[in-house]
Amino acid sequence: MHRHSIVALASLLAGSLVARPLAAQVADSVRAPESPPAAYVPHRVYDVQAQRFTDFEAMVQALTQADVVLVGEQHDDPGTHRMEAAILDGLARRGRRVAVSLEMFERDVQGVVDGYLAGRLSETELLAQARPWPNYAADYRPLVEAARAHGWPVIAANVPRRVASRVAREGVGAVATLAPEERRWVAAELSCPTAADAYHAKFVAQMSGMPAHGSAPLSDSAQAAMVQRFYEAQCVKDETMGEAVAAAARALDGAGTVVHYNGAFHSDQGLGAAQRAAVRLPGRRVVVVSAMPVADLDTIDVAAVADRGDYLLFTLAP
Repeated sequence: MHRHSIVALASLLAGSLVARPLAAQVADSVRAPESPPAAYVPHRVYDVQAQRFTDFEAMVQALTQADVVLVGEQHDDPGTHRMEAAILDGLARRGRRVAVSLEMFERDVQGVVDGYLAGRLSETELLAQARPWPNYAADYRPLVEAARAHGWPVIAANVPRRVASRVAREGVGAVATLAPEERRWVAAELSCPTAADAYHAKFVAQMSGMPAHGSAPLSDSAQAAMVQRFYEAQCVKDETMGEAVAAAARALDGAGTVVHYNGAFHSDQGLGAAQRAAVRLPGRRVVVVSAMPVADLDTIDVAAVADRGDYLLFTLAP
């Protein structure tokens, strides 16, 4: 028998398992480590302020001290979605009250979402009336069901798509012409800065790589006008989500954490919806988690992405 097995066996004989058959005790002492559970997601977490890798549970513990956490995702990464559910699980295990806020539901279906959480509507009715995203069942249902199980609110945070589409066609001035019943689904205060604005510059750079719509290429002026309208639609979405998140945080009044899930562009660098929420919550702690799938967890170039959030959640890409 190897020396380490003898030591382990002696420890067992001296303890409470001494009455078990010797062969079973020896088998226990040399048993190979168990494989990770099927739900395990290969990942790493980087704490930007501490400038070091940390573990997931340490991050979640830190998130209990936040008033608002914005989790920026890549919508098509299954590992990220599973880690998003794990954040809620971790907060629940620590007794933290949570409000779950979602880009994926629009403000005009809040009554439907509330009805489902209260048991007045079935899940079939929720799916028929709330216009869920196509990947709801696999990716966002776990978040809603976690909230339902714990009695947490779910915030339908986004502006209705029909409003955002109209702004993309006509510009932000279209909001002023909305009927009252439509205008109430949009943030009361709208700001869409351009000059020397980091978010505007980021948006324009992102759009510059996209092909023009239509059969003929656009002139430079027409392209710039289109990009500006799209930017204004983006601002309307961010302002509306920021307002919804801030309202949820004020409702918790420091006794819980709002966890808002959106595409990473809406919150990376603390811009977009993150910035819009923060300006409405002076003195409150707003934390950004940016989730990024990577090909190799051991060769991450952290320096290239360190500005994206307070915590960087790297998952192993499919």
